[in-house]
Amino acid sequence: MRKQLYTALLLAIATSTGIFAANPDGGISPEMLSRIKTAYADTPADRAARNAISTNDIDRLAINARYRSVKPDTHFSHKVPGKGITDQRSSGRCWLFTGLNVLRSQIMMQHDLDRLELSQNYNFFFDQLEKSNLFLQGMIDYSDRPIDDKMVDWLFRNPLSDGGQYTGLSENIMKYGIVPAEAMTETYSSNNTAKMRRILSTKLREYGLELRRMSENKATAQAMQQRKEEMLGQVYRILALTLGEPPVEFTWTRRDSGGNIVDTRTYSPLDFYREYAGNDLKGQYVMLMNDPTRPYHRLYEIDFDRHNYDGANWTYINLPMDEIKKMAIESIKDSTMMYFSCDVGKFLDRELGMLDTATMDYESLFGVDFPMDKADRIRTYASGSTHAMTLMAVDLDADGKPRKWMVENSWGNGANNGHLIITDRWMDEYMFRLVVNKKYVPAKTLRILDTKPTLLPAWDPMFAPEE
Repeated sequence: MRKQLYTALLLAIATSTGIFAANPDGGISPEMLSRIKTAYADTPADRAARNAISTNDIDRLAINARYRSVKPDTHFSHKVPGKGITDQRSSGRCWLFTGLNVLRSQIMMQHDLDRLELSQNYNFFFDQLEKSNLFLQGMIDYSDRPIDDKMVDWLFRNPLSDGGQYTGLSENIMKYGIVPAEAMTETYSSNNTAKMRRILSTKLREYGLELRRMSENKATAQAMQQRKEEMLGQVYRILALTLGEPPVEFTWTRRDSGGNIVDTRTYSPLDFYREYAGNDLKGQYVMLMNDPTRPYHRLYEIDFDRHNYDGANWTYINLPMDEIKKMAIESIKDSTMMYFSCDVGKFLDRELGMLDTATMDYESLFGVDFPMDKADRIRTYASGSTHAMTLMAVDLDADGKPRKWMVENSWGNGANNGHLIITDRWMDEYMFRLVVNKKYVPAKTLRILDTKPTLLPAWDPMFAPEE
C-alpha cells in the first residue's frame, strides 16, 4: 500500500510539472498504459489478493470478519407478529408478495383466521395482461412519433416486466379482487418468469411495430383498437397456458384461529376482497420516497409508471429519512405492517440475514475507496429501489431512536426464519420507498397531496420497479 501511495504521489508531481501529460486524443496510448499499470504493483500482497479474488465470490471475501465475530442482536422493542414466510422463487414479484402479505396480516388479525395465504399467481395473471395493454395502447398513443423518439424507444426497451410498485398492486386488487392460494396455485412459469416474459415481450414488440404500421397507413382509431383487442386475446392465451386461467368463483372454508370451521361459502374474487378486506387501498394510503437528489416536501409523479393504462402513475411525497421513520414507527407500534422497498443487494449478508453498511469491507479487499453518497449513487444509477419487503419491527433505544429494523422477506425460509435485520445506518443509505396508512401521516404532510406534482419522465432513475 505504501508503494502504491508513493507511486501515485510521483505521478501527481510529474503531471503537475509537465513531465508528461494526458493523451490529448482521449485514448489510451502506450505511454499512458504504462503509467496506468503502476496502480497494480504485483507485490506479494497484490498477488495474494489476486489469487483470492479471481477464484472466489467477491462478497464472501469482502465479509467483515470483525463484524461476523459478534452475534447479531435479534431483540426488537416493537414487532408486528408475522403470518408465515412466502417464496417468490425465480421471479420479480416481490412487490406483489409484499403487498399481499401486508393485506394478509390485516385480514387474519381482523377476522381471527388460523392461516391464510393469498394467491400471488391470480393477481400476477392480470398484472401481465394489464401491462401488455399499457404497452400496446402506448404504441397507439405515440404512433405519430418517429421510432427513435425517446418515449417510443423507452417503450420498446420496456414492453413488459414482472417487477412493479404499490400503485399497480392496489389498482390490481381493487379491480380484480383476491383469492386464497389454493384457488389458483403457483405454476412453473409463475415461479420462474424469465422465459414467459421473454416470449411475451417478443410478441408485444412485434405487435407494437404492427400498430405503428397501421398508423402509417392511416388506419382508423377504431380499427387499431379492434386489432389491439385481438392482440390481447393472444396474450391472454399465452398467460392461460403458462399460469392457468383465473377462477371466476371458488369455494373456501373459513377457520378461526383455533382451527374450528366457521363456514364454507362460494365467492367471486371481488366478493372475497370486499368481505375480508374491503378497505380503499389507494385512498387510505400515501406513498413516501427518500430521494436526496430532489427537494423534500414536494409531490412527484413518474410518467407511465403504472401497471394499468387506465390507472394512476406512481405519485409520491419526497421526505427526509427522519420523517419517514417516525411514521413507520407509529405504524409498527399500532401493529400495522407496511410496504417497504430498498436496494437490497447492497451489503447483504445472507448467512446472517443482515443488511448493514459494515457487513462488507470492499475498500480493504481492493485497496480502493468508494466515497459516493446516496444522492450521487442515485444520479449515476449506482443505487435504486430494487426489492420490496414487509416492514414489521423496530428496535428503539431509551430515547426512542431506532437502532435497527426487521422486514418479512419473500425468499423462503433462511436466516432469521426468512426475515432480514436492517441497521438504522443502512436504512438511511439504501431505503427508498414506504407506503403508510394516512392516519400515521402528519396533517402538514398530507396537505402536500393537494399540490400539483412535478412530472418526471418514464426513464427517471426512480422508475425502476421492485423485483
